[in-house]
Amino acid sequence: MEREKVLIIGSGPAGYTAAIYAARAGLTPVLYTGGQPGGQLTTTNDVENFPGYPEGINGPQMMIDLQKQAERFGTRVHFALATAVDFSAWPLKVTIDESKVVEAESVIVATGASAKYLGLPSEETFANKGVSACAVCDGFFYRGKEVAVVGAGDSAAEESTYLSKLCTKVHLIVRRDEMRASKIMQQRVLNTPNIEVHWNSETEEVLGDDSGVTGVRLLNNKTGEKKDISVQGFFLAIGHKPNTDIFKGQLDMDESGYVKVIPGSTKTNVEGVFAVGDVADRVYRQAITAAGSGCMGALDAEKFLAAKEGLVAH
Repeated sequence: MEREKVLIIGSGPAGYTAAIYAARAGLTPVLYTGGQPGGQLTTTNDVENFPGYPEGINGPQMMIDLQKQAERFGTRVHFALATAVDFSAWPLKVTIDESKVVEAESVIVATGASAKYLGLPSEETFANKGVSACAVCDGFFYRGKEVAVVGAGDSAAEESTYLSKLCTKVHLIVRRDEMRASKIMQQRVLNTPNIEVHWNSETEEVLGDDSGVTGVRLLNNKTGEKKDISVQGFFLAIGHKPNTDIFKGQLDMDESGYVKVIPGSTKTNVEGVFAVGDVADRVYRQAITAAGSGCMGALDAEKFLAAKEGLVAH
């Protein structure tokens, strides 16, 4: 059975940064990319808020660059999927593609989180052409334009108020006759003059043409009335699902499935397992914060392994 010092699951900014640091520390990490090599950033055309790219960079190209950097220092990148784990004893065990079991002295979990979508075919049609799941990432591209936001929780309220500072008007689409957001967030939305709330409304279709999104068709679920509103951007703020299914029963998670870590570290409840990036971050969810936590994960793993080797040597 193969045995690795550092095994990294996931290949976004967190996973690749962890690989870079672990490789430079001489730990010869192995990284399994998962089902979406490069993670969420591979679905983003333009990344303009990552330091060091004054002209911005294409999301997929950024992930290719990070992979090359990790490989330059000796990371072995495998395009395969971790399908099961056994963290009940050390060394830890990870099953790859439902067949091969690999032993690992430490594991860095960087599986990320996936934005929730409504499931409309038109969402896919206009992905990166006006449809986005991150206002902080993409709001800048809609300065001076009208946009729509779907959602009723704190995230939707935050994204709406954020976009209201950039856009001429924000249409907030709420399915019910009330929001789930905290009272203070609701008040911010209702007190912002260029946010219009569409109550009891569901998105029936995202409208557009070759240039991208041009509008949204709404259905009032109380009256059955349909109406089209003209927007150039369509933002989803209905939550994220952390990619943690294979860790259930193995790692401590919160009620939404995010991996719990010891504050100020990337340590999980299992010795030798570290969680980095969006899989453990339900607040920031940015490429730069994911990369930062990937660095932390590699340093935590390095310290763990050094201590373990000291104990084994004795």
